Amino acid sequence: MGSQAIDSNCITLTRFVLNEQKKVPTATGDLTQLLNSIQTAVKVISSAVRRAGITKLFGTAGETNVQGEEVKKLDVLANELFINTLKSSLTVGLLVSEENETVIEIELENRGKYIVSFDPLDGSSNIDCLVSIGSIFAITKKDDNSKPGIKDALQPGNKIVAAGYALYGSATMLVLSIGSGVNGFMLDPYIGEFILTDQGMRIPDKGQIYSINEGYTHLWDEAIKEYVQNKKDPAKGKPYNARYVGSMVADVHRTIKYGGIFVYPATKQSPKGKLRLLYECNPMAYIVTQAGGLASNGEISILDIVPTGLHERSPIFLGSKDDVNEILGIIKKHKS
Repeated sequence: MGSQAIDSNCITLTRFVLNEQKKVPTATGDLTQLLNSIQTAVKVISSAVRRAGITKLFGTAGETNVQGEEVKKLDVLANELFINTLKSSLTVGLLVSEENETVIEIELENRGKYIVSFDPLDGSSNIDCLVSIGSIFAITKKDDNSKPGIKDALQPGNKIVAAGYALYGSATMLVLSIGSGVNGFMLDPYIGEFILTDQGMRIPDKGQIYSINEGYTHLWDEAIKEYVQNKKDPAKGKPYNARYVGSMVADVHRTIKYGGIFVYPATKQSPKGKLRLLYECNPMAYIVTQAGGLASNGEISILDIVPTGLHERSPIFLGSKDDVNEILGIIKKHKS
């Protein structure tokens, strides 16, 4: 790598977050510190994912998580990394992880005001076949100094102060929103830093891709069947392309980049949907909305749902606003 290929004034994720902090006169620096901790966890997970095949990290750990899914060794590692880095950041009061049944409390001397809900390794069933996987997180805040409890974790998505996801694909990317748009940072392996590469990410108003698991067609309600049939065989115009990876991070990232819609509806088997509200639907809905798209459960905005449980599930319709509005119109028509 020649010296001319090095940008002597590149914007790293740390520099970007510090710049954003400067715009808020009342900022304490705690959120900056917290985001730096998440960045560190993601770097280590990225390194572990890259070595998974060699180090046999992809095997199962012989236990199941609270969702009844078999836990992979890499899941365990990613979860522990997130918990340990966040605990030691001195900025969090409570953690909610996909892998832990109840909230993870922080001891008093290390306790901060933020609450982080996260899925440490999304799409982990895809590890063995080298399909992209990711990490997802959402950050909310506790306003008073009392001991945080489960009720503090159960905040609607419209209370999120920052959310993001890391995608461990052909490169590692961290996509982040702190309430003023969405920015993407690529991990440069030469310097070990996330560099701003996708500034002000915007989702097109309309796309040409639909993303849904069509293996469940017989379990969908009529509105979903009608919408997907319209995409495959439209009355006019070209049919949509079908793309479904099965890692939420990969499917949502593509939807943001190219437009279109990602759908995980309720089915007869999963009447509340399958994806979890606090650490999958909420952060992704927040990012997509910040990028100019829409995210709904079929009736209301995902961000307006008041959670009642840590591992609560929700149907989700997310993506380009024209595409989401179209499917919502069909759902409404079938209900009337």
